[in-house]
Amino acid sequence: MAIQCSERLYGLDHLRSLAIILVLMYHYRAFKHPDWIDHIGQFGWTGVDLFFVLSGFLISSQLFKEMEDKGNLHLKTFYIKRFFRIIPPFLFTLFLYFTFPFFRERESLPPFWKFITFTQNYGLDVIHKGTFSHAWSLCIEEQFYLFLPMLLWMLRKVKMFQYMVVFTLGIIFLSLIIRTIEWNELMKIPGRNSLDFWKLWYMKIYYPTHSRLDGLGVGILTGYVMQYSSGIKKSIHRNGNILFLAGLTLLGISFWMCREQASKEASTFGFILVAVSYGIIVLAAVSESSFLYRWKSSVTLQLAGFSYAIYLSHKGIIHMVQDLLESFNFQTSGNGSLLLSLLACVVGAVFYRWVIEKPVEKIKYRILRDENKVFPKKIN
Repeated sequence: MAIQCSERLYGLDHLRSLAIILVLMYHYRAFKHPDWIDHIGQFGWTGVDLFFVLSGFLISSQLFKEMEDKGNLHLKTFYIKRFFRIIPPFLFTLFLYFTFPFFRERESLPPFWKFITFTQNYGLDVIHKGTFSHAWSLCIEEQFYLFLPMLLWMLRKVKMFQYMVVFTLGIIFLSLIIRTIEWNELMKIPGRNSLDFWKLWYMKIYYPTHSRLDGLGVGILTGYVMQYSSGIKKSIHRNGNILFLAGLTLLGISFWMCREQASKEASTFGFILVAVSYGIIVLAAVSESSFLYRWKSSVTLQLAGFSYAIYLSHKGIIHMVQDLLESFNFQTSGNGSLLLSLLACVVGAVFYRWVIEKPVEKIKYRILRDENKVFPKKIN
């Protein structure tokens, strides 16, 4: 959700914008909303999967390129960049949630230590502790940022990097096995629509890192192909629009399979199918022959840049907007309330940009500049 790319790939901006719109439509269903949101937002949960694929692709691509160009990984530089991009906006959002009760879209928060250790996605009771629950995906991404560089260094150190594809496929397959096992356990609970079933489905299948590695794994595989397979890379650059249509067709099939989000089909193979679909679309977006690659849009460029701040703050902002409208006896289930809420989310993101992200960015560049004045430690 907080990925940036030094070389502007406009196709990825379009996809990042799509991802945050999907998430907004999905989460807006938890508030008073127009009836059509239920249909449009039904598959909005896959916006997070798209974010995972984008993160896996961009981060792995950066690391693969650095390994090939420099023969090493500058882990300190990587972690400095990630820290200043992710942590300050996140800490500010935590400050809002824990200091101002009116910002909370629900009553109860998980413990503070789970947020700051990025372990909130484990044991998350979304039924009773659902405030700021959407931070679960940020937990997974932070764990990914922490462990992927170490994994690449280790595989290179023990001369097993050539098995990276096999290792990544194994991780994806492991997630499938874990979800299948957990689903079979959940089936012992009476009542598919009971609160107990949904609480455990989220807790055991949807939120844990080890059961949601499909998107990140597919993203790593796409990054690996673009870096190390020149033949496939040339084919991707020649057939971008065909890839887009193929990915879109497969995504339609995956939506059909996942029409019931907590079904056995969706909980097992459905997540993989969604990830692969988005992986193909990501490849189309970086293909020089695709319309996604060539199409430049200032709207998606800005929305992509705002996506992380919107993701962090949107539930609290929508909640406050609807509370304010209700205090003036305005209807909150109509399209007008929706537009005001979405506009407020963008305004909130602008605030994050100028009050938090821009000042922190200056500090980051100063630290990186000082870091480059000395010889950084190289991990060979």
